[in-house]
Amino acid sequence: MRKMKASFMVAGMAALGLLLSACGEKQAPSTAETTGVQSKFITIATGGASGPYNIIATTLAEVYSKDLNTNSKTQTTGASVENINLLNQKKVEMAFLMSDVLSDAVNGVGNFPNKIDNVSQIAALYPNYVQIVTSKRTGIETISDLKGKRVATGAQNSGVEVNARNLLEGFGISYNDITVDYLGYAEAADALKSGKIDAAFLTSGLPNSSLMELQQGFDLQIVSIPADGLAEVIKTKPYFNAMEIPAGTYGNADPIATAAIKNALAVRSDLSEEDVYKLTKTFFESLPQLQTAHQAAKDINLQSAQQGLVAPLHPGAKKYYDEANAK
Repeated sequence: MRKMKASFMVAGMAALGLLLSACGEKQAPSTAETTGVQSKFITIATGGASGPYNIIATTLAEVYSKDLNTNSKTQTTGASVENINLLNQKKVEMAFLMSDVLSDAVNGVGNFPNKIDNVSQIAALYPNYVQIVTSKRTGIETISDLKGKRVATGAQNSGVEVNARNLLEGFGISYNDITVDYLGYAEAADALKSGKIDAAFLTSGLPNSSLMELQQGFDLQIVSIPADGLAEVIKTKPYFNAMEIPAGTYGNADPIATAAIKNALAVRSDLSEEDVYKLTKTFFESLPQLQTAHQAAKDINLQSAQQGLVAPLHPGAKKYYDEANAK
């Protein structure tokens, strides 16, 4: 009798275990169903390891991990075009990129034969200054002097490369008129130092860390982009702005005329309103830390972040702006 009772008890416990297991399987959300902050994973697509995107985003990921209790990290990439594709493929939750590439993506032009729908903007960020660099020995002084030269235009399909191509075309220079090298910041700086190239586009926020290192022991010269010529370019490419690289940035005695284009912070459109609200709110609350990480972040503020948006604003970001603007 005792043996029979024991058998019933074992069978009952086994059945209960199966029931609990089945209930557990039913309640556990699938990976596909869990997104954003709720999933506890936030991956931020950036660019090259030494660029401002990655430097700023690394600090932001640390803040998200601490303040939102998420497992947040950055992913270095080929930058803007790749970042759009990663967002669209749901491989990352957030990305830093250039406004011209984001505009192309949502309108289905340039590198994007079809409109990208799963991308929304959170904020317009700091301006990326077009920094065309050469050495004084080349005799290159303005962008028009690049014709016939060996030029690094950024990593292929990066935001740097896209706006380098657009800007050159605006000044009547095609890729057929130059010898193109697709090099990122650090690689371009090394190639300049070794004399393998004549000039390079290192478009980024100010200052660019690769250029800061390059100017040590190198006769660095920033190539100017004349404001009158740029004004004509802006008529057909309105995402460019006339700006100046301030005196003293790279040891230059005077300001240097150049072009600039705003960066953008974007997320997947399918992230929930509440998740993106939290991401946006925490982003702005962490500006002091981001500005300590890189000087370029000092140009980010609540007002400018809402100006120059080129993609649909995510409802979660709108919720935050409505709340912040009402204060």
